[in-house]
Amino acid sequence: MAAGVKESKKDKIFLYCNYVYVFLAFILVFYPVVYMFSASISDPKLVGSGEMWLLPKGITFEGYIRVFEDSKIWTGYANTILYTVVGTFVNLFVTLPAAYALSRKDFVGRGFFMAMFMVTMFFGGGLIPSYLLIKELGMIDSMWALIIPSAASIWHIIVSRTFFQSSIPKELQEAAQIDGCTNMRLFIKIILPLSTPIIAVMALFYGVGHWNSYFSAMIYLNDASQYPLQLILRQILVLQQTAAQGGGAIDIASAAALNNKAEIASLVKYAVIIVATVPIIAVYPFLQRFFVQGVMIGSVKG
Repeated sequence: MAAGVKESKKDKIFLYCNYVYVFLAFILVFYPVVYMFSASISDPKLVGSGEMWLLPKGITFEGYIRVFEDSKIWTGYANTILYTVVGTFVNLFVTLPAAYALSRKDFVGRGFFMAMFMVTMFFGGGLIPSYLLIKELGMIDSMWALIIPSAASIWHIIVSRTFFQSSIPKELQEAAQIDGCTNMRLFIKIILPLSTPIIAVMALFYGVGHWNSYFSAMIYLNDASQYPLQLILRQILVLQQTAAQGGGAIDIASAAALNNKAEIASLVKYAVIIVATVPIIAVYPFLQRFFVQGVMIGSVKG
């Protein structure tokens, strides 16, 4: 509201409603995060009984100790970082040039190529044909099986193309060409330095996708030493839950042992969630301003 402009009663009501809505949205988003962290370091008995509903109670780090004692966790971290860095670089290497080419009106056949790209958003070959293709290409049990098939997202290409169309002045490109700048040099020396927001957005989108991915690894990887973090955490969680469930007739001592296993499994579950989530949460604040700017320009204009 500009200085000196008096707010009407309706404006004030609208403003108060916005505050209430934003506060409620904040609670809905923030509470699960706080609860998971508190549950990961609280006594599982208090968590299970509902006594711990926000702040930690009966603090214990048993869950984190059990998670990090497993050497496979560190191997998974190394693999995931490698897959995320290499995969994101490949994604950007494919997405940005394709988007820039499709944004150029002098690119012959861009309508045809865009239509072909759009087809892949609605139709796919299916899981079994995809697996057979990866197998024939010799990429089973290699990180390329997780990277090459998802080298580009058509939606991300569309967003990036719209950014180039709406944010890069046509006159700038024409002036560079008049000065004898080639298309490749124009893209590398001029376009990319002006495209920091969309590069950050695409890096965040692709990076989060690689970090959270486990299904492709479960399908294409057989060697446990190449498993990403998410797949290893899934295995740990499944094993903990299976061990906690037990089975058959049990006596009092066995019931107590199974109950203890169930409590440990609960701790491990929450610790696993935190371990897998914290790195992305830590990175996001540094990219937030680029994220908002890039998405708004890339998806609204054009």
